[in-house]
Amino acid sequence: MLCAISGETPQEPVASRKSGKSMKLDRSYRTLTHRSGNVFEKRLIEAYIAENGKDPVTGEELAVDDLVGLKSARVVRPRPPTLTSIPSLLSIFQNEWDALALETFTLRRQLAQTRQELSTALYQHDAAVRVIARLTRERDESREALSKITINAGGTVGNGDEMQIDSHGLPEAIAAKIDSTQEKLSKSRRKRPIPQDWADSEIIQSFTTIETSEALYPGSKSIAIDISGDLALVGGTDGIAGLYSISQKRLVQVLNGGDGAIIDMTWWGNRAVFSTSSGTVKIFDVNGAGVASFNSHAGEVTALALHPSGEILASVGVDKSYVLYDLSSLKPVSQVFTDSGLSAAGFHPDGHLFAAGGEDGQIKIFNVNSGTSAANFDSAGPIQALSFSENGTWLAAVVRGQTSVTIWDLRKAAQTKVLELGSNVHSIRWDYTGQFLAAVGPSGISVQQYTRSTKEWSEPFRSAVSAVAVQWGPRARSLISVGAAGVVTVLGSQ
Repeated sequence: MLCAISGETPQEPVASRKSGKSMKLDRSYRTLTHRSGNVFEKRLIEAYIAENGKDPVTGEELAVDDLVGLKSARVVRPRPPTLTSIPSLLSIFQNEWDALALETFTLRRQLAQTRQELSTALYQHDAAVRVIARLTRERDESREALSKITINAGGTVGNGDEMQIDSHGLPEAIAAKIDSTQEKLSKSRRKRPIPQDWADSEIIQSFTTIETSEALYPGSKSIAIDISGDLALVGGTDGIAGLYSISQKRLVQVLNGGDGAIIDMTWWGNRAVFSTSSGTVKIFDVNGAGVASFNSHAGEVTALALHPSGEILASVGVDKSYVLYDLSSLKPVSQVFTDSGLSAAGFHPDGHLFAAGGEDGQIKIFNVNSGTSAANFDSAGPIQALSFSENGTWLAAVVRGQTSVTIWDLRKAAQTKVLELGSNVHSIRWDYTGQFLAAVGPSGISVQQYTRSTKEWSEPFRSAVSAVAVQWGPRARSLISVGAAGVVTVLGSQ
């Protein structure tokens, strides 16, 4: 059977019902008519009917429903006419050979190009390895040279402060001091009762402004209170710091910090310690004499922290590192680099952990002895301030520009509370008992209280005194703050 339209053997033959009806008119010619009937390829006749609506041979009206499928034995399709002669076959073989040769040529050209690219990549890799090896060697040579440098602080210090960069672990004596401090404090801290004369919520509720100084040092960013609770260490943008006596209501000593604004402050016993924007950490005694000066940071030193043992000092800076200093020998003993600039710092109450707030929004917790990372807490922005609670399990943190304080639980490595204060927070400080948290900002000072019995937070005190930093006074019976203009304010009960 051949299709009446294409002239080829149909894959799906069909015939017209109307042709079948006409075959019944004359039985004597039925067989002859059947043999002479028209067979179509189904897809071709359907397309013709869709366009013309007629039988392509007889011209009669024809619909798709009038088609009847025919069943026949499967036959092998004949070869197309182009393959019925030897010259045609030779022509086809020649075309196939030409296509194969062209494909082989293309593959060879691509292979040569790939080999050239691979050779270039290997050469570049080898060159990069040589450059890295050279830079590593130069870095090691620079570190060795730096370790031999002796730093003197303007003729007032002659301690031979020897720099040590990227220390691989602390000296054995320092590590032993850290371990013994942790063992001692971790045992006593949990059993330590609240002192009987410590301030309670009623006393804090009665706080009012007792004393306000004149503008001492414009641009102040920090304040530190000595162990007696009488001397406040303040400083400003001109590099000058001073000791303000709360009882005498006046400056009793001026400390010349040199170039750069004073950024952060703390006390080491009866010695004042402060950091500057020029990258130095300086130590003075109460008489104004220089004790030591360190220049381990390449850039602004943003925060200081004193170890609970009182013999180790830590500083962090914009150079993405923190430095540990041995105060007994007045030398840097370790410098650990991180992946972002650091803006806040604090030691755990037991002294075995060190927290550094990063500009990348991470609170980075390090093991003090090894310098390895212990944990990372992610925040919504650069860290403004950090403060460990004396309970040893909470870490309060403030994100720059935000109005809330986040409390992290070190045991769970998760947020346990977010205190919304309604205004920007610049600085925070826990009291010795870990039940009161002071927070200050341009809109005022507030105290948040955690009650252990009910496990609830409350706010016993709020004041409109603008401040950039705050410290608790003796027995938490007062708050001493400093404003951006260098005004020292004392809050307490009458």
